[in-house]
Amino acid sequence: MHFTKMQGAGNDFIVIDNKALKLPLDRLPGMARRLCTRRISIGGDALMAADFPEQGGDFRMRFYNPDGTVAEMCGNGARCIARYAYERGFARAHMTIETVAGPVQAWRQDRRRYKIKLNNPGTLELHRPVEARGRIWDCAYVELGTPGIPHAVVHYPGLVDAVEDELRALGRTLRFHSAFPKGANVNFYDVVSGGNVVEKTYERGVEDFTLACGTGSGSTAAVLTLLGKLPGPTVHLSVPGGDLWIEVEQTQARITGLYLVGDTNIVAEGEIMDEDLVL
Repeated sequence: MHFTKMQGAGNDFIVIDNKALKLPLDRLPGMARRLCTRRISIGGDALMAADFPEQGGDFRMRFYNPDGTVAEMCGNGARCIARYAYERGFARAHMTIETVAGPVQAWRQDRRRYKIKLNNPGTLELHRPVEARGRIWDCAYVELGTPGIPHAVVHYPGLVDAVEDELRALGRTLRFHSAFPKGANVNFYDVVSGGNVVEKTYERGVEDFTLACGTGSGSTAAVLTLLGKLPGPTVHLSVPGGDLWIEVEQTQARITGLYLVGDTNIVAEGEIMDEDLVL
């Protein structure tokens, strides 16, 4: 079974072409659990399958977390699979990707740089105070798309110097907190010199920090824009895996457009030979 390993800002993905493979959908969660397990298989933040469109798009992105659960959408994954589709000839430089959270527009900007339109916030609360680990955290809550991808956005002063284990414990607590009935990706941020944003995301499904989260970056940029903490329409975010940019469109107190921009990287291509993979 042919696969491609890709990464965008440190989010790494195993990508397969299910238009060619035609694997039954009920097999993909188990494949994700096996193949995404680091050290015993290929390893990755997710398994993505490019599949036949169902609603008039160029193709459908099926996205599975390492625990086998389905994610509504993944921004960096969408950027990577857009390049995958373009280079395999089943999408053009401007394409429509079908996802659980709705259609996603994507644009090829150059050989490695891709831009996608994130789903607009279906829910956005700037203040949802949450008690966790002995104090009140002034969280914002954002869901991108319908059904929405749930994100908690949390200001954490001094994030660059934070103690990793303490931050991880807080992220795990907030991720499962009753204040977020769907669970939440937890995006810690701090605004540093020059208006740049440092961000770190504890991601549900992965259940740990990831090197980047595109929808988390979009949610954070939306919150900071509405709070008036950033000067311009383009937000630069430094994440552990690299750099991302969010272009924000705003009409008064509403976010009307979020665009995620960044590089993609094809790391490897080959055949899945895992002898313990059961199909």
